[in-house]
Amino acid sequence: MGTVISLDLADDLPAETLERLAEETFDWLRDVDQRFSTYKMDSEVSRIGRGDLDAADASPEVREVLDRCADLWRETDGYFDAYATGTLDPSAYVKGWSVQVASDRLSVAGAPNHCVYAGGDIRVRGESVNDKPWRVGVKHPFVPTSLAWVLAGTDLAVATSGLYERGAHVVDPRRGAPATELSSVTVVGVDLGTADAYSTAAFAMGRAALDWLPGLSRLGYESAIVTVEREAYTTPGLPTADRGLA
Repeated sequence: MGTVISLDLADDLPAETLERLAEETFDWLRDVDQRFSTYKMDSEVSRIGRGDLDAADASPEVREVLDRCADLWRETDGYFDAYATGTLDPSAYVKGWSVQVASDRLSVAGAPNHCVYAGGDIRVRGESVNDKPWRVGVKHPFVPTSLAWVLAGTDLAVATSGLYERGAHVVDPRRGAPATELSSVTVVGVDLGTADAYSTAAFAMGRAALDWLPGLSRLGYESAIVTVEREAYTTPGLPTADRGLA
């Protein structure tokens, strides 16, 4: 996936059980990478992009993701577009979706207290090892050693899109050019794949996202934005532990 993935299991379980759960989680994420990587020529996504594989003949996981990407394209008025770069690249949904699935599996397997982190996408459930709600720091887009916000909760999916890690990498599909009006967009909800896609779509919208994101609150998704002019905005329901920039 081109990023570092970490796992924090906070349940008081035998060491061998924790090791097994961790290995199963990373096996799943490695499988996702093999199927969806745009850097591997033999991945299903690469083969579909080249026309070597019909999407209808892809694995159930790939078909599920592509169907959801089509739904998200409609939900975001085309700003979330798996073809924004000119070829198939559902990465802006896949990373969050795969971490969400990993979290769901851990909960079913008897490890309801955990944190799964994948480069800006975080899924936390239950409580941390100190029996307190998880605290998630959102990086300050202009001060590398500081946090813009600290979020807290026992059931949070947090996705952030920004300029500060990979530069202007989110493409505005309307213009076919990188989006540069916002510096950071964080979306918080209960499904990480959806939060990931919404944060990408909002970033692609630029300042228009200031009007669009508040409407997601009715769906259970709160947000925080920092513009390139260093303006900060949050929706009222953002689960902040500290006041932050807003």
